[in-house]
Amino acid sequence: MWSFIAPVMYTYFLYPLITIRLAKRKGLKKRKGSSNITNTSILIAAYNEELVIESKIKSILASKYPTDQIEILIGTDNCTDNTDNIIQEYAEKYKIIRHVKFSERSGKIKIINSLFEIAKGEVLVLTDANVIFTEHTLDSLLKHFGDSKVGLVDSNMKNFGMKSTGISIPEKTYISIEGKLKYAEGNLWGTMMGPFGGCFAVRKSLFSKVPDNFLVDDFFINMKVLENGYSCLNEPNAIVYEDVSNNLRAEFIRKSRISAGNFQNLAHFFNLLFKFNRLSFVFISHKILRWLSPFFILAVGVLLFLLYEESLLNAMLLISYTACLGIVAIDLIFIKLGIHIKPFRYLTHFAAMNAALFIGFFKFLRGSKSSVWKRTERLQA
Repeated sequence: MWSFIAPVMYTYFLYPLITIRLAKRKGLKKRKGSSNITNTSILIAAYNEELVIESKIKSILASKYPTDQIEILIGTDNCTDNTDNIIQEYAEKYKIIRHVKFSERSGKIKIINSLFEIAKGEVLVLTDANVIFTEHTLDSLLKHFGDSKVGLVDSNMKNFGMKSTGISIPEKTYISIEGKLKYAEGNLWGTMMGPFGGCFAVRKSLFSKVPDNFLVDDFFINMKVLENGYSCLNEPNAIVYEDVSNNLRAEFIRKSRISAGNFQNLAHFFNLLFKFNRLSFVFISHKILRWLSPFFILAVGVLLFLLYEESLLNAMLLISYTACLGIVAIDLIFIKLGIHIKPFRYLTHFAAMNAALFIGFFKFLRGSKSSVWKRTERLQA
């Protein structure tokens, strides 16, 4: 039983704690080079983003980074709202903006792969339509590419619009801790494990086209860079802002889809587990054990039910396990009643993430034929 409890405790608590503390003790690693990248291409896939696309474009144009060194490529996925018209207005006003319309729903991955083909920059910045830049986002990301060993740099995602209702506060907490862990991995070993897909930069020469049926593109691109022997980093000063989801059901659906994509990536990069190097260590510690945690948690429950009579400790653990399940069930009722207890919500969020991983695994087994996505409703203004 403890062999199932240990990996969950390790991947969620021990590994992050030790890694983050080691990085703090080491301090910031200074990197050679300058931020003078000759050309940068910003790639955006958009589907029905009329609420945010103008703010997105304005945030890029307001950058302190020289606009004559960037191009903005926006692919719209057969939008049915006013997204195309908004983008076209800016494309006519600013020569650095190129609007590429797709007449049929294609999905983010096909759009990004297509934009890659026409991109002229030596570095690509892949970013979502609802992710807002600060004036220093680009120069903070791009400065690292003066180091020829750096292949990918992730941004520092900040969330806004949190509410005491729903799951936005636990989700923000999770993203914040993940950001610290990813920075630590990059700073210690150059093996940051999975960028936040909302905004990251990658050398065009290292960009690998994502298979059309894949559901998680950012992790695939990240792993390809690491597989080729280049470093992946997280840059704390490359701040971007994203509205966070507050709806448990919508976020569960999104995470179950992402989870299916995670297992696609696991199957694709399975050979890396047997390299027995820093990459395999971080891959297992940060990702694989988390992806397998719902099965460990389920196994613990089954074993406790079967063995609770053998010792007082087993009986107490079974009571605790059952109590946690009960709290989650109660909190789901509380959500519908408009009652919100923060400790309960954190437990519900953890349970929902693992349930989404469990469902995602079986979605993976069924196979995915399309990467066309549906927008997750967030707290957009």
